[in-house]
Parts: sequence; structure tokens; C-alpha cells
Amino acid sequence: MKTTLQGWGAQRRVECDVHSPQTTTEVTALLDAAGTLARGLGRSYGDAALNEHRRVVSMTRLDRYLAFDEATGVLRAEAGVSLEQVLRDFGPRGFLPAVTPGTKFVTLGGCIANDVHGKAHHAQGSFLSSVDSFRVVTATGATVTASRTENADLFFASFGGMGLLGIITDVTLKLRRVETTYFRQQAIVVGDLDAMLDALAEHDATSPYSVAYVDPLATGRSLGKGVLTVGDHASLADLPKAFATHPLHVAGPSRLGVPFELPELTLNPLTIRVVNQVIQAVLRGAKPVSHAESFFYPLDAIGDWNRGYGKRGFIQYQFVVPLDGGRQTLRALLEAIVSSGQLPFLNILKRMGPSNEAPLSFPMKGYTFAIDFPVRDGLVALTRRLDAMVADAGGRTYLGKDSWLDAATFRRMYARLPEWLAVKRRWDPHGLFTSDLGRRLDIG
Repeated sequence: MKTTLQGWGAQRRVECDVHSPQTTTEVTALLDAAGTLARGLGRSYGDAALNEHRRVVSMTRLDRYLAFDEATGVLRAEAGVSLEQVLRDFGPRGFLPAVTPGTKFVTLGGCIANDVHGKAHHAQGSFLSSVDSFRVVTATGATVTASRTENADLFFASFGGMGLLGIITDVTLKLRRVETTYFRQQAIVVGDLDAMLDALAEHDATSPYSVAYVDPLATGRSLGKGVLTVGDHASLADLPKAFATHPLHVAGPSRLGVPFELPELTLNPLTIRVVNQVIQAVLRGAKPVSHAESFFYPLDAIGDWNRGYGKRGFIQYQFVVPLDGGRQTLRALLEAIVSSGQLPFLNILKRMGPSNEAPLSFPMKGYTFAIDFPVRDGLVALTRRLDAMVADAGGRTYLGKDSWLDAATFRRMYARLPEWLAVKRRWDPHGLFTSDLGRRLDIG
């Protein structure tokens, strides 16, 4: 069916040939030599889940659980199962996703394709760390199992491989056993960038979860000021009486939402300043114990929140740079943004742990910033400048959030790309699996 699709950032809208299979057999029948791409819930921000004028296989109807071991927390589920489903169905049983990004509206297959990470990467790694194996339809139409010991090259290359090696049909992963679905948390108000980075380093050893909100409008000596939030899973003993009655509570669907795309003039210096003042006040006043959903997924409380950026959409520019020289690099990047005249709406800073075995996985030991920009004239030029600065510093941008990175700079950022391309040639020699992002970066 010809359908218009967009990424979560909604900067591009393209027509694709969309099909929604319910079985692996139906998936295999949909392979198209003209180009095929699997798509989950469409939360990649740019063009990673777009395949203009070509086939898109929507995996959301392959959303069944296949097996669960209560003793080990090992779940086998189809690739279209979302983290929201896992939270809703297994939270009341004392299990949560072991690794989760900032939204629960992502599929297991999408989590692998992007090798998602969360607020605890420095302590727990990326999604790869929680997955034992998966099954994938390859370019020949065969369904194979990939794990650390079986077809290991395909296994590792699929994490961060952006769906360009095959269509994952089911996943075996470990869930995290918890006593409660609540979090202990602490808010730390920080006055500048150096103090923020010091605070992140200080709490790395004591708090597995940490994330910093950085005021996007702060300049001069206040550049980098914000609120650092650290936390960990709450035990039964940590809960106040109001929560102790239902320690494994899971919230229902949000009743709030943005009903339509707001006018572009809605986001202006005044409204951005007001909204950010509200965000800071909320973070500073956070209670010592909060629900896991508000800790992990604050924006999920507002349905279709991306519409707030208007018809031109937005980008989330996420990069990571090494710890060595990172302070100077971050300062230079933030100053470049301030001097550009572009107004970021949201700045989120975290520390990351070491890279993993996946050649195109984004995380590396260093500092990562995720910055939301409404699309305005001149923004592409700014991101080109930032891309060059990140690459010069030995860092990289996140393909799951990317919109405009060029192929040459991509190759500078991802030193292990030749290793990934060798896997691509082995498993998909004729380039059956492709996407708008893949063609833009000349990898599929």
C-alpha cells in the first residue's frame, strides 16, 4: 500500500510501499529486489526508517510473546513487541527492560537496529548487553539464528546496523528483576559546564543512572549550567506508604497529547525560555522517589509531542566525544551553537561507558549530548559545522537520530565501518536491504 511516512522529527515526508505481515513466512514473501526495509514504531528521528518509493515492512503486527522463564527473566518475543508492552505486561510481575532508551514506544527489533542506550550506559552498556540471540530473515529468504556463538558476525553487526542486514523476526533477551517499579532519585543543581562534568564523574561510581539537563539558553560563565538527576531502582524499604501498597504499579496510557502541528511562531525565544524555566523548576523540585516511567520516559507522558515543533519538524542532534579533551570540545560545540543564532529547545548530557563489539554501535567512552533544534533556515549549515568539529575530536553522531550527516564525514566518525561493510557483503551482497539513510551514507 502506498503510504506517506516520516521520521519522528518530521523533517521529511516520503511515499513508501508499506506492508504489515503477521508471520515470518509473510515477511519472507515481501522481500523485494528493488529495496526492502523493516520498520517498527517510527521513533528514529531522521530517515533511518524511510525507504522512498520502495518497500517498507512494518513489523508492528509481529507482536507476540513466544516464551518466558520466570526464574531467569529471559523473554523470547517477536520483533514487533514494544518496550511499552514489556513494561505493561511484565512490570506487575517484577520485571523491567534491562536497557531502555528515553521512550518506551520502540520495538525490540528497532532497539537492536539502533543499539539503543539509556541513562545507565556507563554502568550497564547498550541494548546489546541484554540480548542473547535473535532470528533474522536474510537476503536469500532464509531465516537464521544469530548470537555470540552462532553467526556472530551478523549478530554484532546488526546492533547499530540500522536494519540494513536483514529483517529481525524474534528476539531472546534478559529482563531485569525488580522489587518495585519506582526509582530513588536526587536532583543536583549545577552552575556551569566544568561543575556539571565534575558532578557527572563524581556520581558515576555511586549511581548507575544519571542524566543532566543543560540550560540551552545559558551563555558566558553560566554556559553548561543545569540540573543533574541521579538515581537507582527503589527497593520495597525505600517506598513511602503511598507507593508501598502497589509497589509494582504500572501507569495506563497517557491522556495528554498534542492534537495537531503547532504554528512555527509558537517556538520563539520567549516560549523556549519559559518552557526551560518550567523544566528546571520541575527537575529541581523532584521528589526522592518517582515512578520508573517518569524517570525513564518523561516525554512519553505527552502523546505526539513531536507535533509541538510545527510542520517543518525538528532534529535531535546527538553526538559523543571522548573524555580526553572532552571539556574543551563540549565548550567549543556549545559556543558554536550559541553564536549560530539557532535556538535549541532541549539539551541533555550524559557520560557513556566503553564501546562494545558492534562495529556501528554509537556509544563510546565519553560525553554525549542530545540537542533538539526546531528546523529553521541555516540549521543544516550549523550541523555540518558541528559534524566536522565532532569528527575532528574523534567523536561521532548517532545514526538513530541523524538527519543530514554526509557519507564522507560518516566514514571519518566510524572507524570500524570497513568491518561492517564486509558483513554486509557477506549477508546482503546485492543490497536488498536499503533505506534513505543507507543510500545517503552509501552503506545500503
